[in-house]
Amino acid sequence: MSNENENEVLSDDVPTQEDVVVEAPGQETDPVASLTADLQRLQAEYANYRKRVERDRSVAHELAIASVLTELLATLDDIDRASQHGELSGGFKAVADQLASLTTRFGLEKYGLDGDEFDPQIHEALMHETSADVAVATASKILQPGYKYKERILRPARVSVTEPEA
Repeated sequence: MSNENENEVLSDDVPTQEDVVVEAPGQETDPVASLTADLQRLQAEYANYRKRVERDRSVAHELAIASVLTELLATLDDIDRASQHGELSGGFKAVADQLASLTTRFGLEKYGLDGDEFDPQIHEALMHETSADVAVATASKILQPGYKYKERILRPARVSVTEPEA
């Protein structure tokens, strides 16, 4: 008999779904207004979801292009060396020109010139020397050019740095 009394007490203490009232005291809820608010919230969530997916898709696209361009950098370096030594001629020159045109169209930019101010964000110092001829740290010789895609550095320019004497 004590088990029955305990069950009755427990079932009486637990509120059922009909007992729970969501509305604030003194206010009546309009079902149309409530449903309209829910619909507006869902529409806003969906719009945010679409924007987030589009942004993620754009980032993934840029990363894929940057990855392919990064793999081409060694080939571009070889073509530059062949061009510097006068070995770029005939059909190979046409292929090299097409490759350069293609990478430029995708947005690959080559940077690094002798005499540029040294910036550790875009340059990698491989050699160091001092000179009275410079006022600030300068990339005196470009050992390997740097490449960037949009604002992303794919490879820093490898340089010899000349600093002013103390």
